[in-house]
Amino acid sequence: MNKNDFKVTIFSLSERLFPLVVRLLGDKTKAEDAIQEIMIKLWEKRNQLENHPNIKGFVFLTARNYCLDILRKKRILVNDGEIYLNLLSDSNEHSYLESQELNEIINEILKKLPNQQREIFIMRDLDGYEFTEIATIMELKITNVRVLLSRARKTISIALEKTYSYERGNY
Repeated sequence: MNKNDFKVTIFSLSERLFPLVVRLLGDKTKAEDAIQEIMIKLWEKRNQLENHPNIKGFVFLTARNYCLDILRKKRILVNDGEIYLNLLSDSNEHSYLESQELNEIINEILKKLPNQQREIFIMRDLDGYEFTEIATIMELKITNVRVLLSRARKTISIALEKTYSYERGNY
């Protein structure tokens, strides 16, 4: 694989890796450094990647494993509370407060989800990863990813319904 092929096939994925790496490492600067290191590792393996059946999946799996290795080496626990949700909000102060409140509620619900469901929900619905990418990253079958995502969405939906039903006094 030459420089141009690497740039088009692998390096172009670095922007798609960023949300995953930031979430795992919890810091934008560390994530940028990690992506550089990941790209260097992949560059060193470029000749082996040329005939790989799923290069994109391999890149995502390499990034995830690299981040987990960093966390294990430094004995840093992934902070589940550091989930960043960017909801659209109005310039209206009332709408802004509502979106902030909704962010807090969703963060609390996400903390209570099982790890796999939370990760899959975030990768699919917030980061926009495809099912095939998620399956590769999580080392699961696509059908399992779909089931876990469905369960996560259902749990979130029920929790939101209970929260808003309670706030309106409809117990």
